[in-house]
Amino acid sequence: MTPTEELKHEHKVVLLVLDGAQKQIVPPEGPESSTMDEMIEFFVNFVDRCHHTKEEKYFFPKLEEHGVPREGGPIGVMLNEHNQGRKLVAAMKKEISANDRKSLKKDLLNYIQLLRSHINKENEVLFVMADKVLTKEEQQALSTAFAAVEAEEMGEGVHEKYHQLAHRLAAQ
Repeated sequence: MTPTEELKHEHKVVLLVLDGAQKQIVPPEGPESSTMDEMIEFFVNFVDRCHHTKEEKYFFPKLEEHGVPREGGPIGVMLNEHNQGRKLVAAMKKEISANDRKSLKKDLLNYIQLLRSHINKENEVLFVMADKVLTKEEQQALSTAFAAVEAEEMGEGVHEKYHQLAHRLAAQ
C-alpha cells in the first residue's frame, strides 16, 4: 500500500466514526456520554496522534521538498484545519465535563463538517499531487515511517481497536 493509499484508508475509518457521530447529534439530548467519550478518544488518538502525526511529521515535509508550498498553499490549509480540529476537540472535552449538551452538539457538528471537507481536499487534491511527485523510494520510506508512528505512538493492536470502534459506531 502506498502512503497515500494508507492515509486514504485511514480517512475511510474516520468517515465511519463521523457517520456514527452524525447519528449522535440527532436526539434532542445529544450524544450519549459513553459514546461521546469513545469518539473523543478516537479523535485524539487515531485522528490526531496517529493520522495527523504521519502527515505533519513525515508526509507534508516530503511534499515541501518537492515544491508543494506550505505558506499560501495546500499544506498550510491542511495544517490550519488540523489546528481547528484540535480546538474543537478541546472544546468538546470541556463541554462534556460541564454537561453543556447544546455547545457539544454544535461543536461536534462543526468538527464533522470540518473533517469531511478536509478529507475531501486531501483525497482529491493533495494526495493526487503526492502520487505525481513522490518516488518509489520516498514512498517506501514514508510507509516505514508510518509503521513506526503506529508502533511508537499507538502501540500493538490499538489501530485495530479503533477500526472496530469505527465500524460499531457507523452501524448504530
